[in-house]
Amino acid sequence: MSTQQTRPVAVVTGGTRGIGLGIVRDLAPTHHVVVGGRSADTVGRLVAELPSAQGLVADLGDCAPGGSLERALEDLVPTVPRVDVLVHSAGILRHGSLAEATVSDWAESMTVNVVAVAAVTRALLPALRAAHGLVIAVNSGSGFTSGAQSGAYSASKFALRALTDALREEERGNGVRVTSLHPGRVDTDMQHELVGHEGADYDATAYLDVDSVVAAARLAIEAGPRASVDLVSVRPRGWRPDAD
Repeated sequence: MSTQQTRPVAVVTGGTRGIGLGIVRDLAPTHHVVVGGRSADTVGRLVAELPSAQGLVADLGDCAPGGSLERALEDLVPTVPRVDVLVHSAGILRHGSLAEATVSDWAESMTVNVVAVAAVTRALLPALRAAHGLVIAVNSGSGFTSGAQSGAYSASKFALRALTDALREEERGNGVRVTSLHPGRVDTDMQHELVGHEGADYDATAYLDVDSVVAAARLAIEAGPRASVDLVSVRPRGWRPDAD
């Protein structure tokens, strides 16, 4: 692990798989990357591969006082006096209609997809302000429209959009920019799980590739401190309104 303070610092939750991993690898050549994930072994292996990195190991579903996330953030904050980029890529998808989904499904969706985002951002706000940094929340097409069987997930993504809108207005005077990134369906492990639940055949060509979403995040990062890319929506070519 290297802690090269000459590099800009990027914190990426959900950094060991899918979109988060793509963003970590994209930023690694130029940034000191804080890789967030649940498994210490997985995070450690990835950190060891990168030129300048450290880990943030936490269960984002445990946001209680004194819980996993709070303890991890208490360890992290003193090591990153500035944060140039904070990417919230971690998330969970719970399936089921309102009649089928349990209260626990709803609570877990809101905790991981919204409350943990607020907790991480709040802890890192002084470092973000010091760097006039950028927050990117990886949302979803479900942050705009909700279909059947996805009420808990969509509700959490609508709430995440509200959180980022509020944060953007609150932090304008502090130089912190906030981007809400809304990809449509992406060829990731989560997509495999969703399509399996739907009972459909999996066709990777029907979905975005991770690199396309990483490029959208890079657009916000490269816009510079005098510009705010408030919202980016990126869809598979030929997307259908019911395919979010």
